[in-house]
Amino acid sequence: MKLARYRKDGQTAIGLVEGDAVTRLSGRIDGIGEDMIALIAQWDALRARIEGLAGGRDVGLSDVDLLAPISRPGKIWGIGLNYADHVAEAAMETPSHQSWFVMAQTTVAGPFQPIERPRASGALDYEAEMVFVIGKGGRHISEEDAPNHIFGYCVGNDVSVRDFQFHSGQFSIGKSFDTHAPFGPWIVTPDEIDAKNLPIRSFVNGEKRQESNTRHLIYDPAKQIAYLSQAMTLEPGDVFFTGTPGGVGAAMKPPQFLAPGDRVRVEIDGIGFIENIVVEEAA
Repeated sequence: MKLARYRKDGQTAIGLVEGDAVTRLSGRIDGIGEDMIALIAQWDALRARIEGLAGGRDVGLSDVDLLAPISRPGKIWGIGLNYADHVAEAAMETPSHQSWFVMAQTTVAGPFQPIERPRASGALDYEAEMVFVIGKGGRHISEEDAPNHIFGYCVGNDVSVRDFQFHSGQFSIGKSFDTHAPFGPWIVTPDEIDAKNLPIRSFVNGEKRQESNTRHLIYDPAKQIAYLSQAMTLEPGDVFFTGTPGGVGAAMKPPQFLAPGDRVRVEIDGIGFIENIVVEEAA
């Protein structure tokens, strides 16, 4: 299934995407409103009912504005240096442990919302990434059980402000600017795809910049969940960016940073695509 948040006629709702149409779930299922996390937390109880609503096709997909599937995740984390070609282009060594950074809640942006070039820096870069969303929470989750804790997958762009990223020994500030974590266009449930074998690409103004496959992840989502859940309780709706392949703008010679008017598209086969235009940060 593909589950989306969308806006139509000024109202926000949760819907089931089926081809070129959306079946509205908000208003038909008590207790979820426009809150995707509420749906995720009750998924086992609601899934059969949602499947029974399939085919309603209330509105055309082209007639709605798709929003970030989760507006304010409890946690947003990203992993660095998780494709070998990206490690090589960064002239760094493969980390001996997973290398994580926190991303602020205000980084969230919709799949087609503008992303800002901040007033504080011109070193704006893109990172095509697969994103996963936690369904069942828990702590000390084993690698073998971890897939059962994933609600679904999205396309993401871990937009990065490169100079701020390296101001200190940790990356979080450079990964936490407003609008710099667009993801979507919906959440695809795991039964729809093989998340271990999905082609992933990025384009800037139509020029292909990145091309790889999720099978090249150094640490796959199951390993990521097993590692992180040693430290913290994972909760429904938590969002994790799984790393980017080689081809980022900072590694080009000379570096090619994003400028206002640039259009960045990220595609993952089986999930979909997001596309965001760069704008100047508002005064």
